[in-house]
Formats: sequence, C-alpha cells, structure tokens
Amino acid sequence: MINMKKKLLCLVGLLCLFGSFCPVMSEEVFVPFDNQCIVYVGRVSRTNPESIRFTYPGVSICTEFEGTSLKMKTNPASGAYMVEIDNLHPYRIQIGKNDSIITLAEGLPAGVHRVKLMYAIEGYELKPEFYGFYLDEGCHLVPMPELPVRRIEFIGDSMTCGYGVESENPKDPFTYETENHYYTYAAETARALQAQHLVVARSGIGIYRNYNGPREGNKDCMPAMYEQTLFMNPDEHWEHRLFVPDVVCVNLGTNDVSTKGYDKVLLQNAYRDFVGYLRKVYPQAKLVLLTGSMLNGKGLADVKEALDTVTAERQSQGDMNVFRFDMSPQNGSLGYGASYHPSRRQHQKMALELTAYLRKLMGWN
Repeated sequence: MINMKKKLLCLVGLLCLFGSFCPVMSEEVFVPFDNQCIVYVGRVSRTNPESIRFTYPGVSICTEFEGTSLKMKTNPASGAYMVEIDNLHPYRIQIGKNDSIITLAEGLPAGVHRVKLMYAIEGYELKPEFYGFYLDEGCHLVPMPELPVRRIEFIGDSMTCGYGVESENPKDPFTYETENHYYTYAAETARALQAQHLVVARSGIGIYRNYNGPREGNKDCMPAMYEQTLFMNPDEHWEHRLFVPDVVCVNLGTNDVSTKGYDKVLLQNAYRDFVGYLRKVYPQAKLVLLTGSMLNGKGLADVKEALDTVTAERQSQGDMNVFRFDMSPQNGSLGYGASYHPSRRQHQKMALELTAYLRKLMGWN
C-alpha cells in the first residue's frame, strides 16, 4: 500500500511538471508580473518594481497556465479589459473601485489554458497597473508559443481608441463603459491579418491641433506626445526597438479640422514633419496615411489634400514606402456610436476595407 501511494504521488508530480494535469488545492500561488512566461504587447512601463504600468488602449497581456482557475491582481478603479480564454468568445471585465483581485476564469477542465487580456480603454486618467496572476496551488505558468511575426502600429485618435463603439445612441456622451478598443477597425484588422498590434492613440488628439484647439495648434498634439511610454508622462520615453512594426497606420487629422479655425498649411506641415520623424524611427516600415470614417465635406477634402501632398513629396524624394488609403466615410446607414463616433458595424466595415488593402500591400496572404 505504501509503495502504491508513492507511485501515485510520483505520477501526480510528473503530470503537473509536464502541464497535462494539475490538482486543484485550497490555496493559491501568486505569479508576479515579471515572470518570463508572461508576454506583453504594447507600450508598457517597467520602472515600478512591483508592477507594469500602461495607459494606451490595446495593451495585451498573454500567457498560458495550468489549472482550473485564474485570477489577476490590479489596482482598483483602473478601467476595463477584454478577456479571452483558450481563444473562446471574449468577455469584458470592469475593475471597480473596491476591486484588486479579479477572477478571470474558474471551473475550467484540468490542463493547460491560454489567456489574453486586452486593455479596452484609454487609461491615462485611471493609471492601470498589473501585478500578476493567481493560480491554483501547485500549478505554474507555461511558456507561450511564439506570437505572430507580423506587426502593425496604429497611431490615431478617438476612433482608434474605440470611443463610443458599445453605444448605439449618437447622443450619448463619452463614458469609459462604452469605449472598447477590442471592437475597433484597428484591432479587427490586426486579428484578421494575424498580426500583433501596438496602439498610440487618445481621444481628441490631432496632428497639430487638438479638438476645438486654437488656430496655431496645441502643444500636446500627437507629435509632441508620441515618444511617451505613458501618455501625459514626459519622464519616460518609449524604446522603439521593443516593437518594430512592418507597417504603421496613421489616422490623424479628424480633430484638427472638426471645428472651424484650422490652418491648412499648418496641418500639412505637421503631417510632413511627423512622417519624416516616423521614417527616422522606422527606416524599413511601410507608412500608410489614412482617412476615415468621421470626416465629410471640406474637412475631409482638406485632410486628403494634405496627406496626398505629403505622400507625393516623400515618393518624389525616393521614399516609395509611404502610402495613402481612405476608408469609407460614415453616412448613418450602419448606425452611430456615442457622440456620432463610428458604430461597431462601421468599425467592421472599416476593418474589412483596411484588411484587404494591407493584405495586398504587405503580401500577407
């Protein structure tokens, strides 16, 4: 009998070691954020020894784990995440003001599971932090398979953030509850192309003039903020070597021209300078200058003219990796999100258009 017990214990130990089974115990084990089995995609700060910090939507946290349940530790009132377990249907979790340990999954079959968390909103006001995971006792994280090799960077404004995408009432104001980057054209395009994607975006931001800003422009427009690892925090600059994209999609200009009083020359000059800077940062990447889908009329025409001019200039100078693409303007046929931002169906249309364009441009079949 003693020998039989020893054999059973050895078998359980071996099964746990190789990740095919892990017994559920009454206690839990904490795995900190800096465990090598946890992979991050997006701009994250590692200056805090106890957590990673981030502010941009779309930042993703990925790992594989043993066991039947999973919890995360974060800071209270820090926003919302989309959660995918084993590539099943995603669901949203909201971090309440009294929440710090959040159950992500329970009652799973024993074995190895995959989790992907995506920060769903703009976090520069809420300052989210991720401390780590809680696993069933005796269980471990498992090294992740390689992430997709394709990489896209999206630079944009509220449309890229996902402002109002979960609302169906254009008269609704901005709320974090209806913002969700997961359902944006950017995230949908990345998934369709099986690419990693990094996001640098904030609602209301422009290439030279933020929403309803002065004619001469704003000091905190995108080119001035682009280097920041954490938005509105000038103390830490992002290391671009950590994520080198194959293609950069820039969707800016909507806020610059959304109200009267903008300067077409300043708009064009700002785009010219920013594209030149991006080329220095990413010498080999393709740069795609986008419009869509909130602009119409004169504002749209002025932004297109600026983008067409800058693209033609770059190509005449020998930079043949700068391109233009226009997504369809919205007309209400697919509904509106909050504050007349693109609806979820409009984002899906934008994603279909951009996916087809990038697939051909990049040869990503």
